[in-house]
Amino acid sequence: MNPRKTKHGWLLTLIFTIISLLYLYPIALVILNSFKKKAYISKFPFKIPTDNMFVGLENYVRGIEKTGLLEAFGWSLFITIGSVAVIILCCSMCAWYISRVHTKFTKILYLMCLFAMIVPFQMEMYTLSKIANMLKLGNPWGIIIIYLGFGAGLSVFMFTGFMKSIPLEIEEAAMMDGCTPIQTFFRIVMPVTKPTCVTVTILQAMWIWNDYLLPSLVLDTRKYKTIPIAVQYLKGGYGSVDMGAMMGTLVLAIVPIIIFYLACQKYIIEGVVAGAVKG
Repeated sequence: MNPRKTKHGWLLTLIFTIISLLYLYPIALVILNSFKKKAYISKFPFKIPTDNMFVGLENYVRGIEKTGLLEAFGWSLFITIGSVAVIILCCSMCAWYISRVHTKFTKILYLMCLFAMIVPFQMEMYTLSKIANMLKLGNPWGIIIIYLGFGAGLSVFMFTGFMKSIPLEIEEAAMMDGCTPIQTFFRIVMPVTKPTCVTVTILQAMWIWNDYLLPSLVLDTRKYKTIPIAVQYLKGGYGSVDMGAMMGTLVLAIVPIIIFYLACQKYIIEGVVAGAVKG
């Protein structure tokens, strides 16, 4: 064993451990303060709750009551699941078409998807809000269509990279056995693209679940509130904020997506590497 390589390995492990702790620290701080009284959160944000600071689940209950968190959770769940399902279906079919039909149109379509990945969202905010208002897309069904547009660039790019690595002989054999193109796609292509499907699902679900800007621009927030929007209702007049309820609400908001990520994280690297076989 090379001593230099061993030393470098330990050094990299130490560096990445420190970086990981820095990323986890804000989450730990939010959880810690969610069990404190409001008066102590601003004064002693880094202190472990003592008996006089500890309030149990009071912040969580107050946060749920003030924000209508259960209803917001339902809308966030509906929008996230619906958007991810539509993105997976439409983008995988688009990527299959691009990877199998080689024309100027498919090349332009692929370049447009790549271009969509680099255009800053701020450039589209005003136009998007106006068009969404004109088309009456200020509801959960409408925002799913908008998320499809914004999520298509990365998703088509990942699916196309993977599908170029699938041998054509598999699809030709299925068609010789009598499969139609639709049957070939759902019975042959989609099962093979499982690693990429899972990776796209994780990336898009984390983005959509935590997104604040797009729902605030598009949705009619008087009727439909996602969790990030509901949290803003804890702000009072003159900039006052119920910090205790906000900390409890933030913990409840991040727990589902963290559980989802931990359950699926092993597929991320597998999917990214699989999509990079050919490009």
